[in-house]
Amino acid sequence: MSNNAQDDSEMDKDPAYFSYYAQFVHQQNMLQDHVRTSLYQNAIIANGDAMFKDRLVMDVGAGSGILSYFAVQSGAAKVYAIEASGMATKIQKMVSAASANPPKNAFLKDKLVVVHSKVEEAQALPRVDTIVSEPIGVLLLHERMVESFIFARDAFLKPGGNMMPNSGTIFLAPFTDAVLWTQTMAKVRFWEQTEFFGVDFSPLKRDAMDEVFGQPIVGNFDHRVLMASSVSHHVDFLTCSMDDLKDIVIPIMWTPSFTGIVHGVAGWFDIDLCGIILSTAPNAERTHWQQVRFVLKEPLAVNAFETIKGWFRMTVNSQRSYDVVVELNVGDAPLTNPHSGAWVNGSSMDCGEDELSDMRTRRGKWALQEQTYWYTNDALGPEYSKPEFMSMYPSPFAESSMLPDVPPVAMGNATNI
Repeated sequence: MSNNAQDDSEMDKDPAYFSYYAQFVHQQNMLQDHVRTSLYQNAIIANGDAMFKDRLVMDVGAGSGILSYFAVQSGAAKVYAIEASGMATKIQKMVSAASANPPKNAFLKDKLVVVHSKVEEAQALPRVDTIVSEPIGVLLLHERMVESFIFARDAFLKPGGNMMPNSGTIFLAPFTDAVLWTQTMAKVRFWEQTEFFGVDFSPLKRDAMDEVFGQPIVGNFDHRVLMASSVSHHVDFLTCSMDDLKDIVIPIMWTPSFTGIVHGVAGWFDIDLCGIILSTAPNAERTHWQQVRFVLKEPLAVNAFETIKGWFRMTVNSQRSYDVVVELNVGDAPLTNPHSGAWVNGSSMDCGEDELSDMRTRRGKWALQEQTYWYTNDALGPEYSKPEFMSMYPSPFAESSMLPDVPPVAMGNATNI
């Protein structure tokens, strides 16, 4: 990778990306995410004396400027708001209004410098004591703004300086959801038709399945659809390198407590706001990020207490996102090397299913930027504490035949599932 966070092919996507975030509707959507905005404010206030008071601060990807405003309110000597989209001009209007007569937001006067630029192209800026940012996308890393956050760290943070957030953690767990799988498959069924106005579309069925099942599904879901405790991958923003973000392999080892059907892999994340945790877990208060699910073309049957092993690989692509490849196995069959398997590195969505000799191995490929959305996300009723309501069946040897009673994640606390 070049010294910039993205190479030339990725920069081709920047105009559309920054145009999106220049729109008030998208900034409003993020500002009205009460969990996001309030926890950032609480974290900046809680760390005011240690990280902001009388210090130089940089806000990377400032957007509406809200984090810059919080930093000034917490006593920052000067804040440099770095914003590449047209929202930079809106932040400047806020700054100018602080010197008007009568002033609006007078606390901003002489405190905030707006830099209309990508941080990779910003020049003549001093090193700062603290960098604050909200560089997070779906599954933590979508949109690849974390790379800009890391670039700012290397270029502009004083030795021993602070970053908020200072880390993030990706969580993955197997889920069961027959309704979601059935509705996904329904989109494929159209292309099975052999007599559509005299046309046989069935030769396209496999391509349609690859495309439809290759779309990650973003939406909230009830945590009780999870069949086992999550595995995780931690990213330390203070120490990670650009290369650490380019190719990530997360080992999988799950042991479901119930017999049932795994329809795919569910993912979410936490970020650490220097002691206050913002969680997007399915049992936490909802955020605009929601959660994401990767639906398998062919579900995987498992017995209670069998081990599901595998891996989940994320590699950067030219769409400001990641390609995701997964292999799961129940039994003794060896796993493919996540870096060298012929099907792993193939350019198509083909996962080599036709070559599989083990009937209990499942593979999948997804493009994280090709997200679709799931809006049927009402919480399940109390009867769903009984696993059979979700086609999960307890072992007669289990200590309890009921789903575990997991308390909701409290605001500011970490994932507990």
